[in-house]
Amino acid sequence: MAKEIAIGKRAKISEAQQNMILSVLLASVFLGAAIALISNFVKHIDFNARVITEQDQSIVAYTKVIKNVGICEAPKGDVYSTEELKKCDPDTIEVSSIPGTLRYNILQNVAANDALNSVPEEDNQNCINPSTNKKYTYSELNKKYEDAKTVPERQSASQLIKSCSALRVIPDALPAFYNEEALLASLNKLFHASGWEPQSLSPSGSSSGKTTTGAKPISVSLAIEADSGTTMNVLNSIERSIREFNIDRATIEWGKGDILSLHAQANAYYVDPSTIKEETKTIKAEAKK
Repeated sequence: MAKEIAIGKRAKISEAQQNMILSVLLASVFLGAAIALISNFVKHIDFNARVITEQDQSIVAYTKVIKNVGICEAPKGDVYSTEELKKCDPDTIEVSSIPGTLRYNILQNVAANDALNSVPEEDNQNCINPSTNKKYTYSELNKKYEDAKTVPERQSASQLIKSCSALRVIPDALPAFYNEEALLASLNKLFHASGWEPQSLSPSGSSSGKTTTGAKPISVSLAIEADSGTTMNVLNSIERSIREFNIDRATIEWGKGDILSLHAQANAYYVDPSTIKEETKTIKAEAKK
């Protein structure tokens, strides 16, 4: 009887041990699963936080660029909302409402600069005010822009400011694209103003100059044969030109009858228009080791 009781107790103890081990195993499984889920959840939160941080930085950067350039009016908050960007139209903005921006400084300061306005320009009938039969003043151009009621009228007024105000000097001095024909036309005008007419003008078809601070060269070959006074007038006109000419090499010869011959290789310059490229940044959940 005592033996049977002992066997029964041992069986109960063994069963209790099995239940305990099973419980520990189940607890370990649940704990491991919980730890894995928590770890994955923490990684998910960290990844989303990094994505949101990068998005916020991009939005702030976009807002800063838009505000500095003067494309839209200032946002109501710290950054532009989606609705504000949808309604943004540069052609409907009053320039006076965006002080301190690049657009404001160009249209209010550079376009009205007296020193730049004093630079001679080619005849442009579009710049003649039909009311006065004289060239538009900047105040007249600006008033035309401010009085525009429709987008096409404002675009037209904006184009007039670009081509008839002091702003025209900038593309004249440093064009935004390679154009040999326009360069030769400018040289021809300088030659005529100096009292000398070249027999022919043609593109050189090559460029030997070096790119300098973003400016790219257009090679020009000059051959002048005239009396010394005329040749010096041509050189002085080129020197006074708003267009930059850099003479690499030149040969000057005196001839009979006060003839001065000049053969030179020079470079004028142009600069490609600047573009803003949008960059895409990939954020990974785990960085590679």
